[in-house]
Amino acid sequence: MSLTPEQQDEIKALRVQSAPTLRAVSPGLEAILYEPMPVLDHGFVRVVDYMGDDAAIVQAARVSYGRGTRKVSDDKGLIRYLMRHFHSTPFEMCEIKYHVKLPVFVARQWIRHRTANVNEYSARYSVLDKEFYIPAPDQLAAQSSNNRQGRGDVLTGDEAAQILDLLKHDAEKTYRDYAWMLNEGEDGVAVDPERSGLARELARINLTLNTYTQWYWKTDLHNLMNFLKLRADSHAQYEIRVYADAMIQTLDAWVPYAAEAFREYRLGAVQLSATALTVVKRMLAGEAVEAGQSGLSKREWNELMVLIGRSG
Repeated sequence: MSLTPEQQDEIKALRVQSAPTLRAVSPGLEAILYEPMPVLDHGFVRVVDYMGDDAAIVQAARVSYGRGTRKVSDDKGLIRYLMRHFHSTPFEMCEIKYHVKLPVFVARQWIRHRTANVNEYSARYSVLDKEFYIPAPDQLAAQSSNNRQGRGDVLTGDEAAQILDLLKHDAEKTYRDYAWMLNEGEDGVAVDPERSGLARELARINLTLNTYTQWYWKTDLHNLMNFLKLRADSHAQYEIRVYADAMIQTLDAWVPYAAEAFREYRLGAVQLSATALTVVKRMLAGEAVEAGQSGLSKREWNELMVLIGRSG
């Protein structure tokens, strides 16, 4: 993980300041507020602001004033009920803002979730850092033979070594070319006074997709959990999944009741089609259901058998 000296100084300053507030705070999230969580080789996730807690979800659901005489178990049970029955509005009352450093190709996957406010580091205005994502050897895999957007066996030997060398070489070369086209030193002064240098908005187009960018990403709890449901799934690409895994840790710290319900009813749960549910009911009734008479396609049948532990 790489933080600039300015970012490190900012985090130190923020971590020592405090202010009295009448607003609800989350002790778990306060403990890690502003602190970066390392992801991949140079990336990180850190929470920079938030609003609300588990009690805010309950308050919104009941449209009530305070806790009154309710028990903690009542709040926990209500949150589980809301999650189980796909009520979304109470979870939208909580918001969180992250600062994320991530490779460009991960950012292009991430931005498809169009339910957040995003402000990205501008390479039209500033010069990008010389940092690239290079996969660890155990993540350097071949194309899956049965999944067009998945990975197969891990590559080894000379082929793996050559691919890693190519990734490093290409990233280094394109950045050298980028720096040459900019013709800028760290102080913004031209390296070669005889050249004007190319505009930053054009020089950036030569960089590889593994170059790191940064952004602030703000969303509500409901849409955060939708993001995590998809991106923390085992089928998600590894490079975005590790960011989702880090963000789940912040979810646990922020809203522990909601996080527990999320794991139970979203992350660890499955959804069946009406036909698949009928098949399961027939099996439970003792009927020997075959794929051809199930009403499911071959793929749906195989997926169902995996889910209920009857594959193979």
